[in-house]
Amino acid sequence: MNAQLAPIEPHMQTGIAAPSEGATILSVISKAASDPNTDTAKMRELLSMHRELKMQQAESDFNIAMSRVQSSMGRIGTDKRNDQTRSDYATYGKLDRVLRPIYTREGFALSFGTDPIDVEAMVRVTCHVSHTAGFTRKYSIDMPADGKGAKGNDVMTRTHATGSATQYGMRYLLKMIFNVAIGDEDDDDGNGAAEGRPIYMGDAFVEWRARVDECSTAVDFAIAWKEMTPAVRAVMNDYVKMRKAEKVK
Repeated sequence: MNAQLAPIEPHMQTGIAAPSEGATILSVISKAASDPNTDTAKMRELLSMHRELKMQQAESDFNIAMSRVQSSMGRIGTDKRNDQTRSDYATYGKLDRVLRPIYTREGFALSFGTDPIDVEAMVRVTCHVSHTAGFTRKYSIDMPADGKGAKGNDVMTRTHATGSATQYGMRYLLKMIFNVAIGDEDDDDGNGAAEGRPIYMGDAFVEWRARVDECSTAVDFAIAWKEMTPAVRAVMNDYVKMRKAEKVK
């Protein structure tokens, strides 16, 4: 929804905040409800308009928070190797350990599940991403659950295959939802920041984020910054500035 500049009213120039559109509608609804002659259809229309405005605001808050979350996330290094495909990847456990403290701090919660799918040996994994503003967005991905190996032979029971497909789906969805990049040739997993987005520094990075979150004064932030190594500062610089701006007025 494109933002529009409202004309400056006299009361806005006095420093008194103008009532929001939602508050204005609530006022109209309140007056209408106290009037016994109010048209019922008109009341339903007003209530519907109010719900729509609330949902639009909730979605806007969701998107703004998602932007903040993604700006706080860097590439994540791999922690496991797939011998069949000869490739490295980040497990769900590592993704969760790194990402959960970041997205929950911004009011997000994830709920995974499955939906019915009319395709043999497939599992549709879903994730409802909810935000404290009241908006929820649903994501889904279809994963094969035939129990076949790389050579086409049976390597799992159907039960095992379903569980494996669900776990794979959760991992892929988690990366997709937050647009997470997994370590590539530039990934040094903590040996200094490459050009562009910061690199995940392992458990130490999570600990330093928690340390910064505890700061409440300019002195606290100065002490925390002094204690960081140059490598940590390279990654934490933007985050420290953001948290300091929020807490130190």
